[in-house]
Amino acid sequence: MAGANQPHRRPPHDGHGRPACAINLVVPLAHEATAMRIRDTTDLMIGASRAVSPLIGHGLRRGNVDSTMERRTPATRPTPGIRISTMATRTTTTRTTSCVPAPSADRSDAFSFHDLVAAYFDCRQTKRNSVSALAFEQDLERNLGTLHDELAAGAYRPGRSICFIITRPKPREVWAADFRDRVVHHLLYNRIAPRFEASFIADSCACIPDRGTLYAARRLDVKVRSITQNWSRPAFYLKCDIASFFVSINKRILRERLAARIYEPWWQWLADVVLFHDPRGNVDIQSGADEIARVPPHKSLFTQPAHLGLPIGNLSSQFFANVYLDALDQHVKHRLRVRHYIRYVDDFILLHESPQQLNAWRADIEAFVERKLHIRVNPAKTILQPIERGIDFVGHVIKPWRRTIRRRTFHEALSRIRDHDAADLFQSANSYFGLLRQATHSHADRAQLANIIRHRGLAVNHQLTKAYR
Repeated sequence: MAGANQPHRRPPHDGHGRPACAINLVVPLAHEATAMRIRDTTDLMIGASRAVSPLIGHGLRRGNVDSTMERRTPATRPTPGIRISTMATRTTTTRTTSCVPAPSADRSDAFSFHDLVAAYFDCRQTKRNSVSALAFEQDLERNLGTLHDELAAGAYRPGRSICFIITRPKPREVWAADFRDRVVHHLLYNRIAPRFEASFIADSCACIPDRGTLYAARRLDVKVRSITQNWSRPAFYLKCDIASFFVSINKRILRERLAARIYEPWWQWLADVVLFHDPRGNVDIQSGADEIARVPPHKSLFTQPAHLGLPIGNLSSQFFANVYLDALDQHVKHRLRVRHYIRYVDDFILLHESPQQLNAWRADIEAFVERKLHIRVNPAKTILQPIERGIDFVGHVIKPWRRTIRRRTFHEALSRIRDHDAADLFQSANSYFGLLRQATHSHADRAQLANIIRHRGLAVNHQLTKAYR
């Protein structure tokens, strides 16, 4: 407080004859949720409402709808002469002022409305034309606001799921969560995935940015050339597969692994909600009884106890699978000291010059996964043979001096192009051209595909890489 002998100073004005409120805010830049609540003094005096539409995009409907944050913290006119104090702590920013009520510390530590909008954009990239996505977008601002309120209050519960059966390459259950639940999956993934992925080994692939099937095939190709000295000396490979992997995941073990790196209570709560949700209690089965009967009982989620199994098809399940098998990766690389190792979901390959060493590693890995993760290696899909015979991995076949697309995939592509609907032929043809171009030796395969496409009435460029109408 100013001393009594200091001269009296008139409060500054804003140019319109009104006293201005001087604010000195110290806000950590890393706190997006806190930054969203900061409003300029001029905006507070004008009292202009903000809509959700500018956050979402110009293509959506605009209106004078207050955002979720501002509905909780209504703006009031500042009182002249009131001193605003700001106290910045390590994790939160607390304000004491008569101008704007202090925001909730729990909510600022958890997530912001901007995070939810970003998750929505990530979710709709490949699901824009689905029925649930269109229904959610019809009243997008209200649906996002309601979802934000439920999450902030801890009242969110997953909704109805869809289950259907695919028959290629083999019968399997696929589960699809409702669109609003998929938004929550992306919200959780965007927050916790970076901290887990930073500790993943470079040879762990699938559901990691820039680590898809092509990354796995190229990395294995490099490892093969390294251990064989560019195919100048013999070596062997051991290929293993986890038996009924997704339906065998123990949620209790997975929860312990998640809790080791998720230290915020709210995010741990959300991870538990997603992890322990049982979709079988509220599901719309869209396949017939005959198709459902084709799925073996030991591969069906319907026959598993409540603490086992994750639904195949959700982003959360793919990410949780990587977290679950990271223990295997760390064991192989840091305990067994395997130099040439790569894993894509539940398929993994080890390379070595000695088949005896590979067999010793196999016995150790089988004991480790049964003891620590309560899963087992499928003996029927375990392969140990010379590398020169070819390694079939993630749809690619690696042989001496070449990498090609799996023959079964190639012949299926030819068959589908012959019988494909004319309306979708253009998109499918270019999709298969893109797949074949991933291989190092695919000119002959692309030539066969191009002949069929030309017979169907489309044109193909000279490089056999693209079709034209």
